[in-house]
Amino acid sequence: MKKIIIYILSIMLFISCKVEPKEINFGQDACHYCKMTIVDKPFASEIVNSKGKVYMYDAIECMIKNLENENLDAKMYLVYDFENTTQFINALESHFVISNKIKSPMGENLAAFKSKSSADKFLENNGGKLFNWNEINNHLKKDE
Repeated sequence: MKKIIIYILSIMLFISCKVEPKEINFGQDACHYCKMTIVDKPFASEIVNSKGKVYMYDAIECMIKNLENENLDAKMYLVYDFENTTQFINALESHFVISNKIKSPMGENLAAFKSKSSADKFLENNGGKLFNWNEINNHLKKDE
């Protein structure tokens, strides 16, 4: 009997520690960094740590600025593609644009794109500047 209980508890522990994104309840969930309600899907982001804990953000800039202040043991950095918000994409592989034509919640005018060609097309039509993950992190750190 004791072995069965240990086995069941082990399975429950394994299941509860999945490292995967969590669906954001827009209009209800709050940003981990600034505490604002998350409402704009194209700008929302998440960090998932090694234990499966999910940190939600209302803007990419909140996620990046939070990384400076808190060690989250992040395993996944997730953003939405500005042009296709059906599912999260890997922020480390994304292309970031800052443009006056983008109105992100925290005022950095920042959005993510899955492909460089999509980001380039947006820039061609709207102006702005292109960044990769490391560049956008360094750019936002300089702003403070």
